[in-house]
Amino acid sequence: MTAATITTPLGQILRSWRRSAPGPLWLVVPLVLIVAIPVADHFLPPDIHLAHLLIVAPAVTSVVAGPRLTALIGGLAVASLIVAGAERGVLTTENVLVEFGSLAALSALLVIFSLLRDRLWLELLRARSVSDATQSVVLRPLPDRAGPVSIASEYRSAEADTRIGGDLYAVARASDSTRLVIGDVRGKGLSSISDTAIMLGAFRAAAHRQSPLPELVAYLEGAVRWGLAEFSESSGSEADVGERFVTAVVVDIPDNEPVVHVINCGHPPPLLLRNATATALNVPAPALPLGLGGLVDDSYVQATFPFAYGDRLLLYTDGVSETRDGQGTFYPLAERAAAWTDQAPGPLVQKITADLKAYAAGPLNDDMAMIVVQRDETPGSPSTPPRQQVPHHDRHHPDAAADGVMHSVGDRGPTHGPGRPHPHPSHPAGAGNNWRLAPKTAE
Repeated sequence: MTAATITTPLGQILRSWRRSAPGPLWLVVPLVLIVAIPVADHFLPPDIHLAHLLIVAPAVTSVVAGPRLTALIGGLAVASLIVAGAERGVLTTENVLVEFGSLAALSALLVIFSLLRDRLWLELLRARSVSDATQSVVLRPLPDRAGPVSIASEYRSAEADTRIGGDLYAVARASDSTRLVIGDVRGKGLSSISDTAIMLGAFRAAAHRQSPLPELVAYLEGAVRWGLAEFSESSGSEADVGERFVTAVVVDIPDNEPVVHVINCGHPPPLLLRNATATALNVPAPALPLGLGGLVDDSYVQATFPFAYGDRLLLYTDGVSETRDGQGTFYPLAERAAAWTDQAPGPLVQKITADLKAYAAGPLNDDMAMIVVQRDETPGSPSTPPRQQVPHHDRHHPDAAADGVMHSVGDRGPTHGPGRPHPHPSHPAGAGNNWRLAPKTAE
């Protein structure tokens, strides 16, 4: 990724703003007016008077400078008017006195305007700094690497000047696997940050535990449902609690097995990128979005797919796949991603993001999140099987379907090796694990 730094120090912002302001050359305009007008008045006919143009000097200064410099230029403009009036001998006339009062009053107002503007600007910078820090805590940048996988990501909020919205992602390390979640909260922009925080907090609290993936997702369901209900009660919006939910894909990538375990809760399926192809990892038993699990009494089902060394997994939200062009056609994500399967995660994310912007008919009007995960060889690891010993499409594998995709059905958690269930205190080895074969589906 390309994850841009979310927090920006206040001093750095101020220095940047000061550097972007016009240089000393902009002072030429007000100073030339202040000097030239009295000189011109001396040579012009008595019926032509330019002193009223002196107000331009403090006005221009107040736009690009602070209150002190505005006050200085305003004072010089008043002095220039006095000089011009004295040269003509009309300093005490009613016309010059009115000009003098108007110029002094307007200069004072411009100084006040400049002072208030700078104060509000500083308050805005402080608020922005606090907002950036808060958003960085909620949506942390993903690491470049977690265990044997390298990671790249991209995030865009639908609302301008915000770095977080209704889409979310996170990564956590267990003792022998890497777990990721990508999700989409109902709604978008700043209004959905509370739901995003609830989901991410629940994932970070539980993902590092050694519980099987179905148990992790069950925990997320309970935490999200409880958190959304509690927030609705505290905010007085209980009426819409049943309409708030989070679609999500949760994946578990074992360190020493060439597979990926997936549970899909109403989210667009991940894409497996391999050999110029992009295959949608459609699970045989998708679950309801998180927050709606209480509507049915059903256990979560994980599906297992081959994920060999060098393969890439693309996880995304509907802000990517549902972007439309000028004719209303959805972005062909699988087709475009298949053309770049030879790219490393970072360049791949950059290519898809740039292509998405070019494809869209206008600005992206929805939150967008994307993660690319690549399984890498682990040098010197004796437990890492060579790539050639784990074929992608081995029809003779005892637990492989005709197309080489393995699907595990049940709530017993991830397996350690094809057909060998992970021993769990509540599930004796080999008990209750039912392997079902299902064909993979290309998007």
